[in-house]
Amino acid sequence: MSTVELTQNTFQASIEGEKPLIIDFWAPWCGPCRQFGPTFEKVSEKHDDIVFAKVNTEEEQELAAALRIRSIPTIMVFRERVLLFSHSGALSESQLEELVSQVKAVDMQQVHAEIADQQKQAPDA
Repeated sequence: MSTVELTQNTFQASIEGEKPLIIDFWAPWCGPCRQFGPTFEKVSEKHDDIVFAKVNTEEEQELAAALRIRSIPTIMVFRERVLLFSHSGALSESQLEELVSQVKAVDMQQVHAEIADQQKQAPDA
């Protein structure tokens, strides 16, 4: 599967999707982003069970600001509406493949249980 373009209008539906979502936040003027782009695309073609998306931070400034994107490229991983990973800076192909393996291996039932426990322990605001 190749990458999809993500916008403020499609973001919410994308993180609620069945498949894990890996997002590359980038900009056309960013050299490291342009270098990382082909790696992101290559890895995306190997994994039909994950959605690989790109957000052009120049065109989607509100979305980038809402997600506190401070530098690019930034990689974020969502699964079942939970942010599992966020990293500023490009990854090598092997690092991105390792991230994909880790995302697939996450026990989301356990993650949701941990989130529920944290919410129970948090004092009411």
